[in-house]
Amino acid sequence: MSPTASLPALVLLQHYGGEWTLYETALYEYFCQDFVTNRPDFRGRKLGLKRHPIEKDKEATFWHFISEGAVESERIPNLRRCERIRWPRPLIHDSESDYVKVWRQFRNGEPRIAIAVIDFSYVVILAERSGQNGVYYLPWTAYCVEKDHQRLKLEKEWSRSKL
Repeated sequence: MSPTASLPALVLLQHYGGEWTLYETALYEYFCQDFVTNRPDFRGRKLGLKRHPIEKDKEATFWHFISEGAVESERIPNLRRCERIRWPRPLIHDSESDYVKVWRQFRNGEPRIAIAVIDFSYVVILAERSGQNGVYYLPWTAYCVEKDHQRLKLEKEWSRSKL
């Protein structure tokens, strides 16, 4: 069985006649359904959203789920990320299941939680924050890991710092 078999079906551009505007609207509707209207939690902790910068009336987390690039205003849509817009929520929600690997990492001095499918081919990153009511998490990004050496690096990182 494929490590991603239990995840929702891909949302393909061709399902929207190849029309980017319709596709982006559909992707955002899925995002809102999964993270705005009905927020998940991570292991009993509150999940917020990275809202800013808002681009085209859409939260930063949405753009980080469907696009790539170091400069916020220059991010470019990535179809593989777009197709998997329905995957972050179940991975976060089912983070204790057998098909998910979870570990703590630090990026730019900040604590993060990495959640990956068992073969490390897709990863969701949560930023850990502290507030008045304790620790909470922000979905930060999600992406496909396409190169074997990158998957191996993540697997080594996981083996050193499992949660």
